[in-house]
Amino acid sequence: MDKQKLNLRDLSEMKRQGRKISMITAYDYSFAVLVDGTPMDMILVGDSLGMVVLGYDSTVPVTMEDMIHHTKAVARGAKSTFVVADLPFMSYQVSTHEALRNAGRLLKEAGADAVKLEGGSTVVETVRSIVSAGIPVMGHLGLTPQTATMLGGLKSQARDAAAAKALLADAMLLEQAGAFSLVLEAIPAQLAEVVTREISIPTIGIGAGPQCDGQVLVIHDALGLFQRFVPKFVKRYANLGESVMAALSNYCQEVAEGRFPAPEHCFSMRKEELDKLLKG
Repeated sequence: MDKQKLNLRDLSEMKRQGRKISMITAYDYSFAVLVDGTPMDMILVGDSLGMVVLGYDSTVPVTMEDMIHHTKAVARGAKSTFVVADLPFMSYQVSTHEALRNAGRLLKEAGADAVKLEGGSTVVETVRSIVSAGIPVMGHLGLTPQTATMLGGLKSQARDAAAAKALLADAMLLEQAGAFSLVLEAIPAQLAEVVTREISIPTIGIGAGPQCDGQVLVIHDALGLFQRFVPKFVKRYANLGESVMAALSNYCQEVAEGRFPAPEHCFSMRKEELDKLLKG
């Protein structure tokens, strides 16, 4: 498939033309190669890797080293797909200087095309500083998993008028600060529609309804590979978890019965070499 990596201008033009943007998470080389072979517009190396790959209960324990390690792998596999990497918890909250340094590492060391961070008015100056250094920034409003404890857990946000107005104001502030796009997570579809209409940068929804300029899902959720829980906003496009377990169970049975490996899976010696071996 002949596929060209999108740039910021392309993404902006897609919003203007009403062409939907597709985005999926990926955390390793193998999945990145598979995604790169599809029409997918963007890959997010999300700090959700903490839960779906590393087994943590939240995204909070994820470190910069984790993000750099996984982003490097994805960047090696996704040659034709725009790669966004999450700035993990406490990598950008301490100071603008530290945020800028960590954002730079995700581009310079890890090979990302852009970074993503969570928050509204509290991170506006940080976004402005990172963008001023030439690093594209994607914002993230609504359910922000890094601070989910402060929000009352992993549940939908901005469901009353006051909270909705505050989110819209934050979206406008992030646009003004130079963010090139904005993830809207777990908010009412009506609010996402208003935000999408009122700002000029693309919105990427996850549990935010169909009127966003694009959509993102966690690849393990979309493919049925994550068994712990399935969020309301997830659609499973495959159930590979069951297929994987069935295949591995079949493998175990064949090993136990001596049916694997079969002759076609084995290497052999020439008879004269075998004779020499057996004769000592």
